[in-house]
Amino acid sequence: MHDKFQAFTESLHPKYEALMAQTPVTDGVLPREMKGSGVYLFSENGKSLYVGRTRNVRNRYGQHTRRSSGHNSAPFAFKLARHATGILKSDYKPGETSRAGLLLNEEFASAFADALERIRRMEFRFVEESDPTRQCLLEVYVSVVCGSPYNDFNTT
Repeated sequence: MHDKFQAFTESLHPKYEALMAQTPVTDGVLPREMKGSGVYLFSENGKSLYVGRTRNVRNRYGQHTRRSSGHNSAPFAFKLARHATGILKSDYKPGETSRAGLLLNEEFASAFADALERIRRMEFRFVEESDPTRQCLLEVYVSVVCGSPYNDFNTT
């Protein structure tokens, strides 16, 4: 392994341990000291479900949990709604199977709203990481180690 890359990866496990050791937020209110950029984890009943990264955790948490969030700002809720309705693929072309089109479907829109509410009740953890490269690697590391089922890192 190249020395430069190894230097980045050596910091991943200690950050993972700090994330997992944190007392999770469970009431939807982030403590004042939880701010900045880094990696976050949503879990439910101790099972890790979704890992993300952000430049502003307070803003990002709100996007994942606000009732007014849309499909682009709340991708985790969108994935939960897809699984709840059995509509596992969406289309990026305009139409009823597009992301925007799915939210016009009453059943899907209801599942999306339920998912936002469910996420508000989930356990939430965050660890600061300001370096964008380490942040990216840490997101993948935490997702792989935790086996979070809603992270797939697929691109279209």
